Amino acid sequence: MSTSGTGRDRMLASIRAGISRQADRRHGEPAPAKPTPLIPARATAPGVDVVGLFKTQLANAKSTLDEVASRDDVPAAVARYLANNNFEARVRLSPDARVSSLPWDKAPMVETSSGRSHGKDPTSVTPAVAAVAETGTMVLQSSDGTPTTLHFLPDQHVVVISKSQIVGTYEDALARVKRGPDGALPRTVNFVTGPSRSADIGKILLMGAHGPKKLHVIVVDGDL
Repeated sequence: MSTSGTGRDRMLASIRAGISRQADRRHGEPAPAKPTPLIPARATAPGVDVVGLFKTQLANAKSTLDEVASRDDVPAAVARYLANNNFEARVRLSPDARVSSLPWDKAPMVETSSGRSHGKDPTSVTPAVAAVAETGTMVLQSSDGTPTTLHFLPDQHVVVISKSQIVGTYEDALARVKRGPDGALPRTVNFVTGPSRSADIGKILLMGAHGPKKLHVIVVDGDL
């Protein structure tokens, strides 16, 4: 009984102390300074090549990359990726204008459709919010134009970004997450580093365990 009483007394004393501190701050006592987050120097050191670091980390994550000069070159790059890997020439496009408005007529051999995926699309093509150099990570958010199903249901995921979207850190990427017309944050933000994989069963690496088996990034030198 005495032990229980002591525990209760300590809990109540802690609550009273917290209330007292809040009252002190309301009467002019400054709030304690927030700690500065620790950010790895890998992507922030003076002179670091953010784009070069992104390419290295993307390759380390078992993803592939292609670079094109302009947005008009993207459809041909997608067709080349599919042909080089003997993938079916059929893709599901994000309704977002950064992808849907590309000149797909320049790749007539590729069959395109647009909208969210129902799980039967071999390859999707979507934009991204940003790419994080420190880990080679793609930052993807949900919206009417960028359904999350396109990020996870197809076997191959092709992400199209501009070079200006490659940032050093997660903090830089989060600052680019786009709010909706009402100012609200998206319901979902996903950080994707390489293809989906798992080695939970028998320590055997299985690609595509929880999402695409392949992640391919097309970097556009100009704007999307």
